[in-house]
Amino acid sequence: MKKQKEDHSKKFEPTKSELEILKVLWQHGPSTVRFVNDTLNQEQRPVQYTSTLKLMQIMAEKGILKRDETNMKHIYSAVQEAAQTKSYLLDRFIDSMFDGSPSNLMMQLLGNKKTSKKEWNAIRELINKMSKDNPAL
Repeated sequence: MKKQKEDHSKKFEPTKSELEILKVLWQHGPSTVRFVNDTLNQEQRPVQYTSTLKLMQIMAEKGILKRDETNMKHIYSAVQEAAQTKSYLLDRFIDSMFDGSPSNLMMQLLGNKKTSKKEWNAIRELINKMSKDNPAL
């Protein structure tokens, strides 16, 4: 049964509110509900402490968060690293919006007139680096 919970946590799609909490935990590391709630109130939007508490409890039940109950104040941490979740969400986005084609996504991004010269240069550098690191490209 635990195996199913672990598999589910690898393929979860967080809600907007869950993602806000995860971002706080990824940025600051394991934290109390109070710290997460205060951070959300400062950086995101007004959120009631009880709402944050309940959502973090639900996230722990889903296997998205781990809860350390060894101290009086429970400490929560993200089960997955940010890169794993971002990769999964990006794959889902590419599949649903760009028919599974990363090149279609890139063409859309590069066609965006809001791209600055600095960003264009960074993109070129990344492409050049990737080409050198992988001769098959």
